[in-house]
Amino acid sequence: MNCIPQKNSANGVYRRIIEEEIESAIESRNESLSALRELGPPDLVHLVKQSVKSGGRQTGVYHHVTGVDASSSASLAAYVNTLTYLPNDKTNKVVSGLYCCYNAFSRLDMRVDVKIPGTLESYCIDERGEKRVASDALWLETFLCGVLRAYAYADDGDGDTIKKIIGVRRFDPITSTEIEHKFLDAAERLFFKGWQLGSEPEIQVPNLVSNHLTTGLINYIHTTGRYASGINLFEKLRTRDVEISSLLVRVLISADEEVQAVKLLHEAIEQLPMDYSLLSCQSTFCQSKGRLDWALECAKRSVTAAPSEFGTWAKLAEIYVELEQWDLALLTLNSCPMFTYQDKDAPRMPEPARVLLPVMPESMLDELDDSQQQYDIDLVHHSLRKLHAAGYKGTFLKAYSLLTEVTAKIGWDQLLRVRSQVFVMEEEYRSEKQIGSNQHHFANHNASTTALRGTPSPGANGQAADAQVNGTEKDDDDHETLSPTTDQDRTETNAPQLPSESSIEKPEHSITSEVVNAGNDDSSPTNPSYTQFHNKRLCERWLDNLFMVLYEDLRIYTIWRTALTKQSPDPAEQQKSAEEWEILGELADRLHHFPEAVEAYQSCLRVRFSPKAMKGVLQIIGGIQRFVPIRSVSTCPTLILQLTSASLLDQFSPALLRTIRKLIESEGAVKVRSIVQATNLPQPVLDLTHRYVELCATFRSNGSDG
Repeated sequence: MNCIPQKNSANGVYRRIIEEEIESAIESRNESLSALRELGPPDLVHLVKQSVKSGGRQTGVYHHVTGVDASSSASLAAYVNTLTYLPNDKTNKVVSGLYCCYNAFSRLDMRVDVKIPGTLESYCIDERGEKRVASDALWLETFLCGVLRAYAYADDGDGDTIKKIIGVRRFDPITSTEIEHKFLDAAERLFFKGWQLGSEPEIQVPNLVSNHLTTGLINYIHTTGRYASGINLFEKLRTRDVEISSLLVRVLISADEEVQAVKLLHEAIEQLPMDYSLLSCQSTFCQSKGRLDWALECAKRSVTAAPSEFGTWAKLAEIYVELEQWDLALLTLNSCPMFTYQDKDAPRMPEPARVLLPVMPESMLDELDDSQQQYDIDLVHHSLRKLHAAGYKGTFLKAYSLLTEVTAKIGWDQLLRVRSQVFVMEEEYRSEKQIGSNQHHFANHNASTTALRGTPSPGANGQAADAQVNGTEKDDDDHETLSPTTDQDRTETNAPQLPSESSIEKPEHSITSEVVNAGNDDSSPTNPSYTQFHNKRLCERWLDNLFMVLYEDLRIYTIWRTALTKQSPDPAEQQKSAEEWEILGELADRLHHFPEAVEAYQSCLRVRFSPKAMKGVLQIIGGIQRFVPIRSVSTCPTLILQLTSASLLDQFSPALLRTIRKLIESEGAVKVRSIVQATNLPQPVLDLTHRYVELCATFRSNGSDG
C-alpha cells in the first residue's frame, strides 16, 4: 500500500483511497453489515472515475465521512455532486457515485446511487444483502444516526481516533439553530427506541436513559452549551416517562439551575424510589456539595437497585475513597462487575492500491513540520513500551483510575498494607492451609455485602501497628520504598534515561477465587478451620492484575523522577524522543501527578508537535482534570491555535469547540478574538479558530456577545 501525502492549494481536495479492484470497498461493507452491533461505521462514499480519453479505464475511489446531512436522498446526492470536479485532476471524470449511510435503528444500510450525468436511485440494503424501499421514516432514523456518529467518531485531539480509520472526513453536523431544531425533533420522536442503539461499554444493559442516543444528546448539550434546548427536550419527554427525570436533572445542574434540579429529584424519587439513575444523580450532587454522608447512603441504595451495573459500584467506591475508608473502597472495587470492552463499529476495508492524504495549507507551518522526525517505536525505551495500563478502556480504565487515586492519596506502601488486611494473600493462604487447625467458626461474608453495610475490617486502613505487608513481615532494610509523590518530585523538571532497577516494592499476589475453586472443597478460605481469614475476602483476578500493572507504572514513574538528581546537567545526555516524553506524560497523568504530566507533555512539544501531548496540556491547564483553573487567557488561545492548525478543515473536534466555548464564557469573545488576532500565525490558521468562535456566537453561548 502506497501512502501518498499531497499538498493541496485548492478547495475540494480531500482524502481518498484508490481500490485495487473496482467496488471491492462496497463488497466489504456488504459483508460486514451482519456483524454491526451499535451505531455502525462512518458513511462510505464510493466514486467511479474514468479517463477523459475515449475508452479510458475506470478506477474505484472511496473515503469515509461523518456529519453530512442524511435526512434525505437529495442531501446525500448533493454531497456526491461536490466531489465530481477536482481542479488538480483534469485527466479523469467521475461517472458515478454511491453514498452508504447506516441506519442503526432498523439495521439497514441506506444507499444513494448517483449516475453522472443521469439518474439518482435511493434504496436500502438489509443484513442479507436484499434491496428494500427507502421510506421517510427510515430517512428520519438515518439522519439521527448520522448526527450521533458524527460525535461518536469526532476527533478528540489525541490522534487515536484518526489512526483507526484511514481516509475519513469529519464535519460538524449541527452548524445552525435550524439544524439543531431538526436534530432535537428527531431525537424526541425516536427517543423511546434509543435502547436499540446499544450503549457505552460501562453499561451492561441499554435502557431508556442509558444508551447511545442519550449519550449523544448529553454530549451535544455539554459541547455547545445549549442547556435551554436540552431542558426543553427532556421536560417534554418527562411527561411521558418519569424515568427521564435523571437526564433532565443532569442538564439542570450543568445549567446552574440547582434549586429546580433538587426539587425535580425529590419529586421523581418519590415516584421511583429505586431508580438507580435518579439515585446516582442524587449521590453525585450530594458529593459535589461535600455531603459525603448523604452521598454514601444514596450510592448504597443505587447499588441495591442495580447490583449488576458497573457504574453504581464505581460511584460507591469513589465515595469511600473521598471518605478515606480505604478498605471499603477496595472491597467495593473488588465487587464491581467488569465487562469486556466493545469498541465502536469500524469498517474492514480491503488492501488499497494507494492512499492519497492531502495536506491543507492551513496546517503547513514550520512549528508543525514533523517531516524530518522519525516515528520509530525503536526510539522508545523497552520498559516504556510494555506499560499495559495505557491500553485500558471501559470498566477497567475506570477501576484503574480509582486505584491510582487511592495510591496518590495514601502512597504505595499504605495501599499494600490495606490490601493485605482485606484480601487473602497467597503466602498466608498456603501457610494456613498446611497448618489446617480447627479452632473457631466465623460468619461467611462476602465483599459485596460488607461494602454495602459499610463495616470495615478490624485493623484496616493501615492503622494496625506492625501490620503485615502481603502476608509477610515487612522489613524496611530489605526494600527501599519511595512514595510516588514527594516535594523533590515537583521541583525537578528533566527526565533521565531509565535505570535497570527500581526501588518500588513489588506486591505479592493475592489468592483468587479461581485458584481456590481449582482445588479441593475443603481448601477454601471460608472453611471454619482457617481462623486467620475471618475478616478477609478473596480478591478477583482482574483486580489482582491491576495491582501488578499499577506496580509497573509506579516503578517506571519513580525511576524517572528519582533519577533526575543523578542525571548529568548536560542537555545532550538528558535527551529523549518525543514518543518517550508523550508516554511519560500519559504515565504521570494516569497516576494523578498532573504537574509532572505537564512537564513531560511540554518536553514532548519542544521536540515535535503532538496532538496527544497538546490535548493533555489543554485538559490540565484548562482545569478539566481539576488541577488548576485556566491560568492565562494569553496561553490558551496559543494552545488552541496549535491544535486547530494541526487539523484540517474537515476534522470536526467537539473537544476543541468545548474548550473555546469555556474560554469565551470566562473571558469574553472580544478579548479572545483580540488575543488570537495578535498572534504571528498565518491568517488561514486564525480563520480556523475564528470558525469555532463564530459557532459559539451562532449558538449564543455565554460571553459571545462581549
